[in-house]
Amino acid sequence: MSYLFKPTNYNPILNLQQTELGIMKIKDFLQSNLSAELRLRRVTAPLFVLRGTGINDDLNGVERAVNFPIKDFGDARAEVVHSLAKWKRLILADYEIENGYGIYTDMNAIRADEELGNLHSLYVDQWDWERVMTPEQRNVDFLKMIVNRIYATILRTEYLVSESFPEIKPVLPEEITFIHAEELRCLYPDKTPKEREFEIAKKYKAVFIMGIGGALGDGQKHDGRAPDYDDWSTIAENGLPGLNGDIILWNPVLELPFEISSMGIRVDKEALLRQLEIEGKSERLEMYFHKRLIDGTLPLSIGGGIGQSRMCMFFLRKAHIGEIQASIWPEKMYEECKELNIHLI
Repeated sequence: MSYLFKPTNYNPILNLQQTELGIMKIKDFLQSNLSAELRLRRVTAPLFVLRGTGINDDLNGVERAVNFPIKDFGDARAEVVHSLAKWKRLILADYEIENGYGIYTDMNAIRADEELGNLHSLYVDQWDWERVMTPEQRNVDFLKMIVNRIYATILRTEYLVSESFPEIKPVLPEEITFIHAEELRCLYPDKTPKEREFEIAKKYKAVFIMGIGGALGDGQKHDGRAPDYDDWSTIAENGLPGLNGDIILWNPVLELPFEISSMGIRVDKEALLRQLEIEGKSERLEMYFHKRLIDGTLPLSIGGGIGQSRMCMFFLRKAHIGEIQASIWPEKMYEECKELNIHLI
């Protein structure tokens, strides 16, 4: 079901023309800074992949991919990508990207099962990135170093926006706070995962929650994650820290936690086998992507996605993602947004 969060006394800081200018500035600046910070080169990405190859991102494992038959392939079906989490690793191998370097691309997706609202649209646009790493770098310190570099680009972008539009004041802290999902559960044992995110984001304004996808101490997950890209090993399973996580900012307009990136160190052979067994998905080992990982023809990597419209929404202080991107919304939402002074594109 769609849901609209209604901010009180909302008044957009920028008009439509200024908003479009701001979107252009943010996208140009952030992606060039991300490329320089992480040593990423741009590549061209697919909108769809063949079903059954194991290349598409399964998200939480329940979302349906938009699919269609291909006449010249004997009606074999292609799927519109959910994200490029696994595709990027294939490209690192096929392009023979060196250690310490990587790729980024514009990822466009259609997620028909999204619950539409201020933060969720049928249309998803993000910067997907992936970088080659060594076995020695598969640790929390390396993960935190990469997160800090990404956060540095976010801070620089916030400064650019405040210089371009002086009415928009910087709100982000100088440093991002790291916390494991298990630590967060122990800190707020009587709250749901989303309520925990609310409390920690409100307190620190910018946090990275680690270990998302595996069972915590109470047997529950903080959130779902596919078993075959991020290494989400958790304290509750085997004493290992989670090697993935989400960057969450505190949204000053909606006064809510605001996820802008999901990322992590990717599974190696051992982690893939372990996580597929935990999730009861071992049959995936027969798929193209999984065979290449098991055969050792894919490099170790770290990667993730950064929401383009969400970043623009945050920096330009918008109350709805439909003020940034063109999509379609329930008629009732159009009417409610108009009453709230939210102008959907």
